[in-house]
Parts: sequence; structure tokens; C-alpha cells
Amino acid sequence: MALPTTRIGLAGLAVMGQNLALNIAEKGFPISVYNRTTSKVDETVERAKLEGNLPVYGYHDPKAFVLSIRKPRVVIMLVKAGAPVDQTIKTLSAFMEKGDCIIDGGNEWYENTERREEAMSELGFLYLGMGVSGGEEGARNGPSLMPGGSFEAFKNIEDILLKVAAQVPDSGPCVTYIGKGGSGNFVKMIHNGIEYGDMQLIAEAYDVLKSVGKLSNEELQSVFSEWNKGELLSFLIEITADIFGIKDDKGEGYLVDKVLDKTGMKGTGKWTVQQAAELSVAAPTIEASLDARFLSGLKEERVEAAKVFKSGDIVTDQPVDKQQLIDDVRKALYAAKICSYAQGMNLIRAKSIEKGWDLQLGELARIWKGGCIIRAIFLDRIKQAYDRNPSLANLLVDPEFAKEILDRQSAWRRVVCLAVNSRISTPGMSASLNYFDSYSRESSPANLVQAQRDYFGAHTYERVDIEGSYHTEWFKLAKQSRI
Repeated sequence: MALPTTRIGLAGLAVMGQNLALNIAEKGFPISVYNRTTSKVDETVERAKLEGNLPVYGYHDPKAFVLSIRKPRVVIMLVKAGAPVDQTIKTLSAFMEKGDCIIDGGNEWYENTERREEAMSELGFLYLGMGVSGGEEGARNGPSLMPGGSFEAFKNIEDILLKVAAQVPDSGPCVTYIGKGGSGNFVKMIHNGIEYGDMQLIAEAYDVLKSVGKLSNEELQSVFSEWNKGELLSFLIEITADIFGIKDDKGEGYLVDKVLDKTGMKGTGKWTVQQAAELSVAAPTIEASLDARFLSGLKEERVEAAKVFKSGDIVTDQPVDKQQLIDDVRKALYAAKICSYAQGMNLIRAKSIEKGWDLQLGELARIWKGGCIIRAIFLDRIKQAYDRNPSLANLLVDPEFAKEILDRQSAWRRVVCLAVNSRISTPGMSASLNYFDSYSRESSPANLVQAQRDYFGAHTYERVDIEGSYHTEWFKLAKQSRI
């Protein structure tokens, strides 16, 4: 019996691909699915039957897969970034026709998306690079979607995306057309960079509470659950509370204490930091989070260094008011988090200006409110800040955020000082505080650095009192003054 013509196709059936396919089908859109390893196709079709006889139709052959989709055809790819994407495009496009569309839903480098869009356009195909955030659960029940590239391609699939994306009361589906070229992939990359910063700041809050405050896992679970009812309400705080409550099924105690302190990564955080350098945009919180992952990977070296410096024990020779510490850490975490998001938004704006993408920062905050990993209640406030002032130079100077940081800065400084004196590394919180202090200070010691550059390299300098560019023969003057 011939299978019916479907509305859309999806190629690449690892867990994310399977879950997104089932989500699309559940929203009423019949979908064709294909995977190079055919057992994954059968597995997906079987899951569709078990999860409510969903309209998912499996194909082992790429030609039959493509031809099963109604015109103009739309195929989403969810395969590993890089060469596998090019290979999948080559396989599928052989059977596609002018006006058909390919959407890459992976974490791809934005320039690869732009290269592919151009190559596809020459063949008469449409192309979108679409960031998908929310992990496995988000893909199945409603992710945050960031499509960029061909606007015509977006309009071909808009009805599906609006239903498949996470739905947030009062602000709608967590999807919008991001912009031209590789903007969708770029925005998703920065989202992941912000996520790195967020996770590092939470880990530092945990370290201070556990190492200085001596909070047990039960107490930590209670604290994070409480935090998740207020200003810090977010997916990452919620799952952190959950983690503290999970007992070890292979031994005594709690599972979190048995997890090796060595963080993995897939590359989007590194790309974010590289882009920060390319764009000359300060992103110290995100950079600190990446460095922390690098250092975590040196587990064996850290074990030996701890012996050399006898730093196995945390130094806490001062009495700690546990409740005061919990309150201070909450405030420090929130203030530092504002800095991390401010840096991410500045990166997006700088790239948007460079590429002429005209990205709407308030709209990005809106689509991150649901489905994605960094979803948080305070994204509402970020949207409002950009709605109030679309050309806002930095989130820190929005009147509401400025007041919140001022109200919390004493607690923030106490936490960082306490950590320093207790030999606890808080690179994210410290970097955020230094970022705030540097950004909010009228004068800096950069005058000396520029004088040094002029001394040894004749790089010139500007003056505070007279306009123009100046060079001084510092060496000659210094030599004369020593005579």
C-alpha cells in the first residue's frame, strides 16, 4: 500500500531528530522520516505508534523519502555539524526540485550556513539555518526555534513552526524569523555562550554554599527550590534543585557527589568567545566559564597541584551566618547573571551591525522565554528593557536593571571577597563584577597602557584636554631626565 504524501520531511533520527519529528506529527502535520542507519527509521515509526498513532511515515531510501513530501518540499536535517551536513544535502538534493527547501536544525557554524544558502540558491533551492534549543525534552514538547536565512523558506514552514515551538502564555510561540544569512545559527551560538555563563555562575553559587556554608545536599535542594520561586526562576535553577535530590543508585549518598568534576563541551562556547575577540566585544563572564571548563579537564594535574600547595582543604576560619550567606549568594548570582546576558546581547548586536541583519534583541528575549535551556522569568524584563529603548547601549544601564544591581552589589562583593579569602575560585562571579566595575567607571588605567604602546611602538595617543593624535619620544625624555 502506497504511503500518503506528507507535509514535511525530517532526516537524522538521533534522539533530537526523533523527538522533533514526533512533536511535528503530534501537532497535526504528517511527516516523512529518513536516516542513513535504517534501524533508527523503524524505531521512530514504532515510537509514533506507541505515543498515539502519530502520522509518521518511515523511509529507508532517500529518493522515496524526498518524493513522499508534497511540493514545495520542506526537509529538516538534524545531523552532526560540518561534513555530515554537506553529505546529507548532497544525498537529498539529488531528488529535490527548484523551490524545495532544506532546513539545517543543528548547531552549525553560521558561515557554513551562509555558504550553503548561496550554493543552494544557485541550484534554485531555499535554505534555512535554524537554531533549536531545549534539548531532548524541548524537541518533543516545544523547543525555542531560531530560523535564519531565506524568508521565503520561513514562510513555507511558518505554520508548522508556530505550532511546534514552545508556547508561552501572554507572549506566544517561541519562534520568530531571526534574519538573513546565518543569523539563526549565530543567535543560537550566543544563546549557548550565555548558557555556559549561566551554568558556571550556578556552579560557583553551589561551591560557596557547600564549601563555606557547609550546606548539605538536602539543604541545597531546598535553597534552589526556593530560589526558583522568585527572581531566579528558570530551567537551570529548577534542574539544579532536582539534581541535589537524586540518590546514588549504585552506592551510598547522593549522585551529584559521585559525578567526576570534569566538564565536557561541544564547541559553541568556544565559538562565542572567538567571536567576542573578532568583534572586540568584552564577554568576560562567558570567557571565564569556558576557561573553567578547560581547567576542569585537567583533573589529574589538579590532584597533583593540590598536594604541592596543600590546598585540599578550603580555608574557612571565619564564622558564617548561613542564612545571610544564602541571601548574599542569591543576590550575587542574580547580579552576575545580568552581566552574562548583557555580554551575550552586546555580541548579537555587534554582529547584527557588522552583517546588516537588523536583529531585534527584545524579540530574541521573547522567544527564549520558553522551550530553551536559558529560559528564565527575567527574560521578560530583558524584553521590556529593549522595548523601552531599542538602542540601549548595555542592559546594565537600563534603569530597572541598574537599580537591581545597585541593590545587590554589596552582597555580590561580600560573596566574591569571602570566596577569595576561602581559596574558592569564582571566575564567573568575579569576571562579572570586574565587568560591572570597569563599565561603570568613568576613568580607567588604560591611559598608562596607551602611553606604554606609544613609548615602545609609536602607536600615538589622544589627549583628554586637546583634540588630535599625538606621539611623544618618551625614551629621549626619560634619558634626559636621568642625566
